[in-house]
Amino acid sequence: MNQQAPIVGQARDSMPIAPQGWPFLIPTALLWLLSAALHWTLAAWLLFFLLAFMLNFFRDPERAFPQVPGAFVAPADGKVIRAERQKDGSLRVDIFMNVFDVHVNRAPMSGRITHMAYTPGRFVNASFEEASTVNERNRIEMRTDEGMTIAFTQIAGLVARRIVSYVCVGDHVTGGQRIGMIRFGSRVDCEIPAGYELCVRLGDKTRAGETVLARPETGSDHA
Repeated sequence: MNQQAPIVGQARDSMPIAPQGWPFLIPTALLWLLSAALHWTLAAWLLFFLLAFMLNFFRDPERAFPQVPGAFVAPADGKVIRAERQKDGSLRVDIFMNVFDVHVNRAPMSGRITHMAYTPGRFVNASFEEASTVNERNRIEMRTDEGMTIAFTQIAGLVARRIVSYVCVGDHVTGGQRIGMIRFGSRVDCEIPAGYELCVRLGDKTRAGETVLARPETGSDHA
């Protein structure tokens, strides 16, 4: 049976690890300790490196949201694989997350969640353009505190098969707030309204909750 909604999860509290990591981390740590106690050297080393990889993947550091009025801030860590203006004047910025990036996603601006649309799908490599339309994905629309409509889409990748959401329709979020995560390699596509100028280029690295993707153009209604 196809999953019809993203998994509901909670953001981290005091520990700098996403809670969704514990079901993977605890069994691996126990197996590592058992292997070490039984002197299964090869298994112990393999489990040690696997544990280190998962600790790195599920890390969830604090971020300082930039104090730039009206800025659209990156919702994901990763690499910009698309940054362009559309025919209607809006902007499109796509961010690809590899397995070594932080995978917790954050709200790009402050506002209210007005719509969420989850779509089950395939698991094409998230760096491919077709991933936007065929992969498992969760599109989130927001009405910002400034009155704009923005949207971004969490897209599962080749390895990722679970999108986790920390928010639901009707929630008010602040810029930089944790809103969910995608496990093990993925992508986030951002839709930014007309009246903004790009602040990133292809190949740029982004940090969720810190990197400004776009800012209001001088003289625009958003400035």
